[in-house]
Amino acid sequence: MACLPAAPPALRRWLGLGLFMLLCLSLGYALEKKVVKSKVGEKVGLPCCYEIPSSESLYDYRVYWQKNTTKVVLAYAKGEKISNHERYDNRTEMNPRNLTLWISPVEILDNGSYQCIVQNLRSPQNPFVLCEETVTLFVTADFSKPNITAEVSATSCESAEMVVRCSSHGGFPKPKISGTLNNESVVWNGTWVSKSSLSLYNVTGKLWLNVTKDVSFTCSVEYNGFVKSTSLLLNKTNGCIVPTVPPSYNVVTASSIIIITFLLAITLAARYLPRHVCSHCCKPQDSVEEGVKECMKPPVTSKATPETSSV
Repeated sequence: MACLPAAPPALRRWLGLGLFMLLCLSLGYALEKKVVKSKVGEKVGLPCCYEIPSSESLYDYRVYWQKNTTKVVLAYAKGEKISNHERYDNRTEMNPRNLTLWISPVEILDNGSYQCIVQNLRSPQNPFVLCEETVTLFVTADFSKPNITAEVSATSCESAEMVVRCSSHGGFPKPKISGTLNNESVVWNGTWVSKSSLSLYNVTGKLWLNVTKDVSFTCSVEYNGFVKSTSLLLNKTNGCIVPTVPPSYNVVTASSIIIITFLLAITLAARYLPRHVCSHCCKPQDSVEEGVKECMKPPVTSKATPETSSV
């Protein structure tokens, strides 16, 4: 028996690399098919791993749809429904050809992993499994549009300290809260409130900012590939009050001396200067002393003497 020659090492490496890439692509395609997203209240279809040929019917198969490998959601055997979970009652149906499981309306509790198991019943004594595949359903509930409030805690001429709160409610799953300040990321102090891991969430974020000028602020709530955002213009409040600078000690002292001197001058002038000066009884003289004496002489009476009164 002749032996075939061994492939060169380089060719073996290339063949191994090609098989590895093909395996990765196959796994990626399979994982892509196994993930389904839906919102609360919508109708969603979970694909199965087998499609019944047109020459056959559902009568020759047994199909199980179960959740988390423990809860049978829906089951068919020989074309008849044999099991149905009460929580999915009147909310599920199965396509008789491609075996897709339809759920409507979708609820938050429907979130999780589902398995489709198909058996062939042509040999009832020894049915064999044709396929088994897991599909993950991600359920989403929309959050409300974020509400932003800003409260000024302290202010000065240069800046204003603000407490900014961003809140949103009524969504699923647990969200991520983020924000930007003039297109730069900021870190939140977030709190989440929910009754359980499969119930609606309320989220509130708190942020302390030192605002030195008017800035644009954005708050975003991200959940399961969806985003709700709100923008707000934060204004720096002008609470600047310039204090009155008190005058220095030297200025006060000098002002006080000037005022006191002025008052003393007025007092002395009012006390020692004559109150009334006779302007019509004084004639200009050669000297001040003679003028004063002239003014002090008593007036001369005009009486007729015997010499001047005779005719």
